[in-house]
Amino acid sequence: MTAATAAVTEVTEWSFASLGIERVELCHAVANPASCRVAVKAGYAMEGTLRQSWAHDDGNRYDEHIHGRLASDPKP
Repeated sequence: MTAATAAVTEVTEWSFASLGIERVELCHAVANPASCRVAVKAGYAMEGTLRQSWAHDDGNRYDEHIHGRLASDPKP
């Protein structure tokens, strides 16, 4: 497990256990496959694409993937 995956997993588990959160969403740029791998390895299901949802400093809008994880989902 990479450091990024371990960190996302740990914070997610803490959120469920300590804060009573039932759902956590994670978004990342479609053009960033490394972030997609981290999300999936941390147990987040890929739920879709948010088209042109991110306005970047360059003035362009970019697509994002949205991933979700429920407290009731199996731990990765």
